[in-house]
Amino acid sequence: MANKLAGETSPYLLQHAQNPVDWYPWGDEALARAQDEDKPILLSIGYAACHWCHVMAHESFEDPATAAIMNRFFVNIKVDREERPDIDSIYMSAIQALHGQGGWPLTAFLTPEGRPFYGGTYFPPTPRYGTPSFTQVLESVASAWITKRDEIEKSAEGIAEHLSQAAAAGQEAGSLNEALFDQALQGIMGQFDSQEGGFSSAPKFPPSMTIEFLLRTAVQRDEGMALHMAEYTLKKMAYSGMYDQLGGGFARYATDNKWLVPHFEKMLYDNALLARAYLHAYQVTGDPLYRAIVEETLDFVKRDMRHDNGGFYSSYDADSEGEEGKFYVWQADEIRQALGENAPLFMARYGISDAGNWEGSNILNVAEEIGTLSERFNLGEDEINSRLQAAKERLLELREERVWPGLDDKVLTSWNGLMMAAFAEAGRVLNRADYTRIAEENARFLDQTMRTEGGRLLRTWKAGSSAKLNGYLEDYAYLADGLLALYQTTFDPYWFEWLESLAEQILEHFPDRRYGGFFDTPDDHEDLLYRPKDIQDNATPSGNAMAALVLLKLSLYTGKEKLWDMAQDALSKTASFMARFPTGFAHWLSAAAFALGDPREVAVAGALEDVGTRALIGAVNKEFRPNLVLAAGEDGDVVPLLADRPQVGGKATAYVCRRFICQAPVTDEQSLMEQLE
Repeated sequence: MANKLAGETSPYLLQHAQNPVDWYPWGDEALARAQDEDKPILLSIGYAACHWCHVMAHESFEDPATAAIMNRFFVNIKVDREERPDIDSIYMSAIQALHGQGGWPLTAFLTPEGRPFYGGTYFPPTPRYGTPSFTQVLESVASAWITKRDEIEKSAEGIAEHLSQAAAAGQEAGSLNEALFDQALQGIMGQFDSQEGGFSSAPKFPPSMTIEFLLRTAVQRDEGMALHMAEYTLKKMAYSGMYDQLGGGFARYATDNKWLVPHFEKMLYDNALLARAYLHAYQVTGDPLYRAIVEETLDFVKRDMRHDNGGFYSSYDADSEGEEGKFYVWQADEIRQALGENAPLFMARYGISDAGNWEGSNILNVAEEIGTLSERFNLGEDEINSRLQAAKERLLELREERVWPGLDDKVLTSWNGLMMAAFAEAGRVLNRADYTRIAEENARFLDQTMRTEGGRLLRTWKAGSSAKLNGYLEDYAYLADGLLALYQTTFDPYWFEWLESLAEQILEHFPDRRYGGFFDTPDDHEDLLYRPKDIQDNATPSGNAMAALVLLKLSLYTGKEKLWDMAQDALSKTASFMARFPTGFAHWLSAAAFALGDPREVAVAGALEDVGTRALIGAVNKEFRPNLVLAAGEDGDVVPLLADRPQVGGKATAYVCRRFICQAPVTDEQSLMEQLE
């Protein structure tokens, strides 16, 4: 018999709808029951692509005996952290405060009022390595609730007060100046893995935001070491097992130091952020490897992670047929049978052996360079590339016949904004009209599906159901960033108007008027333990950091100093964190680099279909210019930067400006390039 998760749209919640556990989704019904029956809440948080979430579900939540204990003593609530990042943030902070670390599945025990008093992450079905079994934990907590209630209430009150105070005091005044970047760069260099790339030991997560800052630093400050660290890491990841060498796209992270063994789930946000990082590296260096990674990654998303209406899905699971990575790995004999005479070449290129490189199977990774293979097989490089491409296409066909990993097909506004930006910018830089069209279709889908009648954003949608849940700061900020990238590609004023309205809603509903910056939840959100405000970058940029960067850019389009001042205030209050913890505040660093980097506005006056207009736009887009905003068109009513910018002599005309103070207008590409330099 199904529990109360059966009516949800989240694939993660639906995975638990047939559990014998009497699960509730987070909401008034569950919270009221806990108070009416005076029972503690067992809160379990995870996500659809989480391997250990599946393990705990199979071991414990599907077990009738365990479920009976849960149902007898607790009100059980299941949350998809991707749908409810606010709840995840609050209770993950509690677990980290209790244990010094956290993760998923998150298991928290709360008072009926929602105050946490105990918890952890994964609990095994039997005692293991000093960790009690899940049933032991359940029985101990249930007993303590009866016999030590006063102690629990006092502890929960103290934890709640600590969390609330920590959230409120999360920012402090600091100095925003060029010295910040020297200190940040030194910190990043100190963390750099000079052997394998990246900025940590295993597990190694793709450091897309740190790479973006390093590429900015390389261009703005001519820092050779910054470019080296970015490129070395990008190449290591591109050649790794974490990158899907057949189908394109990146897994969530590598479990080893050499990037070989991935945790095989694929997340939309990783691929959006990494596609953009590789695109910028291509602009900076011209290396065709980076372009290939961009196109393979976006082609994967286009092929496998996109709804017909234009929305992007959230993730693919790590598991298929109950085994992690089974969809992606190969046996040597499979390769020989599939590729025939081309098998030795392919096996040499991608490190395939009879023994395998992971649990008796082979994870594809680039093991030999094309030049080495050319000498070894006595073939020209073009011929080798042709044969390898044909082999990859054949194996991809075979792989598609396998049992696929589970797809989390919910559409999240924030992550769609990230991917919209990647497609829009790649369409512009790579001259890929199909990518631009996909970004436009995504924007139209979000416009029609994820907005309320009043213009507010909704968080999540799944085919067959209506969009729901209030939008968070990251939904507004990421989508605004995506729309800005789309506007700078298409110059359709509709997208500019929408992103401007999103910025206005950020200023109206999210500001922290006491400490500066922005809360993660709007001012009309439901009451929670406290109002979360996460300023640190995690797997995705801090909503605060993204909002700051969007407001800075929008200020240059509109001339509204208020936008600049609010963003700069948030930056100054985060400056000390950027300096001390640069890899945890890398998107903030990019925003600070924009604010202090003498940004420019370029207005191109002329009909968009005019050859001269396109030539001037092309000159601006020819290089990676992270500290520049671009407007183009004839109508200055919507985009203030275009106002009072007439064409000279009837020709398309470019104006290069600093805070709306412009140089002499120019009508040819060479003069424009000279002004930009």
